[in-house]
Amino acid sequence: MVKELTGSYKIRYHANCLDNEPVEIDFTPPFRKIDMLSELEEVANISIPRDLSSEAANKYFLDVCEEFDVKCPPPQTTTRLLDKVTSCLTKACFCVTIVFGHFVEVNCIKPTFIINHPEIMSPLAKSHRSEPGLTELFNLFFTSSYLTFLQLCDAYTELNDPTAQRERFAEQLKDRQLGDDEATVCDESFITALEYGLPPTGGLGMGIHRLTMLLTDSLNVNEVILFPAMRPQ
Repeated sequence: MVKELTGSYKIRYHANCLDNEPVEIDFTPPFRKIDMLSELEEVANISIPRDLSSEAANKYFLDVCEEFDVKCPPPQTTTRLLDKVTSCLTKACFCVTIVFGHFVEVNCIKPTFIINHPEIMSPLAKSHRSEPGLTELFNLFFTSSYLTFLQLCDAYTELNDPTAQRERFAEQLKDRQLGDDEATVCDESFITALEYGLPPTGGLGMGIHRLTMLLTDSLNVNEVILFPAMRPQ
């Protein structure tokens, strides 16, 4: 679509306002694929515990945050610590969420798939069929500047096992009780629906407005929404 609309796989986007030089975003296929934990280990030179639900894993990420000066305000659950580290290492070194966002999300001027997210970060995604502790989930990210990265697409195989889904919700509840408002609540009606049966299912969501912003060199999403929310007079 980018090639059809612009005549090239490469576009220029004023990520840091119109007064600054635009950045070039290269949509030439195929896009790069990055394994989330493996890339984080390589970029940060760390060795992530395989059992991310353990107390040892939580202590490990606390130490990683301290080593790299990554700020993660309470509650310091493993999910939040991993997310912070990812985001920060991304901005410092590469392109994905506060441990993963720190190291991996920034090198994505070329759109990049981040694959194989941990189960503790993906409560609705099905477990990976060959990698224990991971899920069949990917995000499509790109960065428009050194400190700005956007998620364009989110997709995963739906978890359709009601027993496993209840266990995931129970783990999320523990984080929520510690004060993590972003942790998923237990949805009993959803579990009941799964007990009746859900066939193998995959879902994908794409940020059409974000893509439109890129293609039209718009800095504010309200410029590309057909019916933007208006402030009351």
